Amino acid sequence: MSGQRASAVLSNLAKVAIGLGVGASLLNASLFTVDGGERAVIFDRLRGVLDETAGEGTHVLIPWLQKPFIMDIRTRARAISSVTGTKDLQMVNLTLRLLYRPEVDYLPTIFKSLGLDYDERVLPSIGNEVLKAVVAQFNADQLLTERPHVSGLVRESLIRRAKDFHLHLDDVAITHLSYGVEFARAVEAKQVAQQEAERSKFVVAKAEQERRAAIIRAEGESEAARLISDATAQSGFGIVELRRIEASKDIAAALARNPNVAYVPSGNKMLLGMNPQFGGR
Repeated sequence: MSGQRASAVLSNLAKVAIGLGVGASLLNASLFTVDGGERAVIFDRLRGVLDETAGEGTHVLIPWLQKPFIMDIRTRARAISSVTGTKDLQMVNLTLRLLYRPEVDYLPTIFKSLGLDYDERVLPSIGNEVLKAVVAQFNADQLLTERPHVSGLVRESLIRRAKDFHLHLDDVAITHLSYGVEFARAVEAKQVAQQEAERSKFVVAKAEQERRAAIIRAEGESEAARLISDATAQSGFGIVELRRIEASKDIAAALARNPNVAYVPSGNKMLLGMNPQFGGR
């Protein structure tokens, strides 16, 4: 009897353990947790995707009949690279940085139409589409000189396009822009040619100024000669003689200050300044 009782007790304990295990499994399957910065979209096998989403916290669902899908609603960054052509048929390498997040009210719609990987499906497509449409409106050099304007057009077009998929873009910026090797060499050669042209303009302007200075100098000398000629006709050659004397004085003063120049009297008067006692010998 004691053996049968022990067997019955063990059997009852096994049933209780099995019941507790099944209950724990059902309870665990009936609960799910949504972390901060996330939302849960509920899929019901009978009604499909429910229109309401579950916010942060722990929630209850019907096991097997319902299944939660967690979607991140925080702002995330993504880089999109594209090779596109400009208005003058130059190929440009562009990299676009996006800060995006889904619109919370439309999470069920996004899940039904695009799935959990909506960013992989939408952002590269609309990014390349907008970049090609905007860049085709500008020449290659305009992309450099008008880069803020181009970036603004890309931002406006991309924000408007993303709204069609219920995505909100917090920031859009062009982070990288480069051209092909041939175009870079052409730009460098153009800059060198422009510098040479500016240098030629400077040389021409300098020659023009020198020509004008020579004309003004010649006109001044001509006016001075005319004035001297008029003065000579009115007062004789006295002014010419005065100028000759002044020039002679200047020459004599300059020679007197030179230690390498000595004056030697001409004729037999060379020894008049010597001591007389030497003259009697």
